[in-house]
Amino acid sequence: MSSASPTGANGPLQNQALGTFAKNTFGFAVSLALTLLGLVLVTFLIARVVPIDPVLVMVGDRASPEAYEQARRAMGLDQPVYRQFLDYLGQVMVGDLGRSVMTGRDVLSDTLRAFPATLELALAATLIGAALGVPAGVLAAVRRGRASDHLVRIISLIGYSLPVFWLGMVALLVFYARLGWVEGPGRIGIAYQYSVPGRTGFVLLDALLAGEWAAARNAFSHLILPACILGYVSMAFIARMTRSLMIEQMSQEYVLAARAKGVPASTVIWRHAFGNVIVQVITVITLTFAYLLEGAVLTETVFAWPGIGLYITQALFSADLNAVVGGTIVIGISFVFLNRGADLLYRIFDPRIR
Repeated sequence: MSSASPTGANGPLQNQALGTFAKNTFGFAVSLALTLLGLVLVTFLIARVVPIDPVLVMVGDRASPEAYEQARRAMGLDQPVYRQFLDYLGQVMVGDLGRSVMTGRDVLSDTLRAFPATLELALAATLIGAALGVPAGVLAAVRRGRASDHLVRIISLIGYSLPVFWLGMVALLVFYARLGWVEGPGRIGIAYQYSVPGRTGFVLLDALLAGEWAAARNAFSHLILPACILGYVSMAFIARMTRSLMIEQMSQEYVLAARAKGVPASTVIWRHAFGNVIVQVITVITLTFAYLLEGAVLTETVFAWPGIGLYITQALFSADLNAVVGGTIVIGISFVFLNRGADLLYRIFDPRIR
């Protein structure tokens, strides 16, 4: 009796699966490399067309022509533009984003020091926006044309229309200056600033891990107001998109058939209809989170939140192009990897695309 061959029936299928995986991995790597290359190229060109002289920022307006020309050669600005880009690309590939004129430190270390604050704020705001926006969007879709639907649409429209910096200033005036319900600008009070050991970069989480309950309450009081402002803005977008996606699903034949069979309404809504749009909702939430990472500049400025948005704003006022470009690249890289994370979540929630 002959034994089974190692390259039996499962052999070609396994080889095909491995080949597909390798092809997808290679395609993603090429796409990621081209995206990052385009990001670096765009930010480099923008830095070159901005009407700011980095040499003058470095040496000052009282420097002699000889000192100015020496600094210009030292910065490589006497080379052709393509040569400057290749040199800068090589520096970026090894993690060198230049030195900040504003702080005197490496831009990469500055951005890595400021990024956890932005990540903490964006994560809290996204959780608030998703927790409120998804149920609101589903409710508006299920009760389309009724009072609850109109209420959700009005609230979403207000969140779209009002400038976030105006909402932040009004919230500070009402809840901090007048009512005293929350702490004011900043990330944590001065009294607790050096009492919390930095472990994760998230001040609230670090305070909880260290058992500093008073510091944790203070950090939460600082976080809740800007997180709610950004959470409201993200909730408006998430609710509107969820409503549109659910309205399309609620009119499908399988939903009508399930209702005709007497399936409970909650099962029809959340298991059947929402189950078919969860991948799109994940996309919306991921894009919202990415937007908050790159679009929280005004909120961080109003609340003096020491994140990467405030860092870039201060660098702009200081004409520190290295810091501006470096911060932009860090945010862009985060955006790219967030999209990849969304792709991985797709495979978890929707086995059809595995």
